[in-house]
Amino acid sequence: MKVALGIEYDGSNFCGWQNQTKGQSVQSHVERALSFVADSNVAVVCAGRTDAGVHARCQVVHFVSATVRTPWAWLMGGNTKLPASIAVRWVQPVAEDFHARFSARARRYRYSLINRRSRPALEKRFCAWECMPLDVAAMQAASRCLLGQHDFTSFRTLACQAPSPVRTILALDFTQRGERIDLNIEANAFLHHMVRNIAGSLLAVGRGEHPPEWIAEVLAARSRKLAGITASASGLCFLGPRYSPAFGLPDEVCLDA
Repeated sequence: MKVALGIEYDGSNFCGWQNQTKGQSVQSHVERALSFVADSNVAVVCAGRTDAGVHARCQVVHFVSATVRTPWAWLMGGNTKLPASIAVRWVQPVAEDFHARFSARARRYRYSLINRRSRPALEKRFCAWECMPLDVAAMQAASRCLLGQHDFTSFRTLACQAPSPVRTILALDFTQRGERIDLNIEANAFLHHMVRNIAGSLLAVGRGEHPPEWIAEVLAARSRKLAGITASASGLCFLGPRYSPAFGLPDEVCLDA
């Protein structure tokens, strides 16, 4: 049977989602927990890999197992074997044509930061910190040129292995509540470090180091050397992918009907 799971995790102490030769990965913990429930080896496929220190609100994975268990058994049994920083939120049997990565039509991230003179303590695991005052309106204006389909070479890491730098950003906006600023972004897919590099460049605009028009110039240049620094991983959270409602997954990962 093929099963999909929604998983949330605090990525602070992990080397990222994917299994690595060194360090603890989220994937390794999830696979061990599910293998315990199945009493056989289970390998999972995720919707989108996250880097070291990056969090997830609803990472979606799928796996295939000959072991028959109820969704409740996968959920509760898996969670008993996971560390406190990882939790399975829901379990859903899916059709054979579902694929956590390739069936995803879009993906959403949120980059969060605390904007004040003194460093945060309570929010430090899930928010980046910027001590300089930020002009959010200028950041929003600068971001508009990123909407739509573009070559995002300027905003991906030099080590990115994606065969094409072309991606389509479907939505990008900022929300501000007191000292907290959130950058919300949705695209058909993302390049390696793309969100963090966009955030780092927009922060340079927010600090007044560059005018809003600079982002369009960086985008057109197709050169990583011209963009801003890569923003801290701690502020980034993978909100989740989006799928066709036909797959019957929870509303939070479904495209609007």
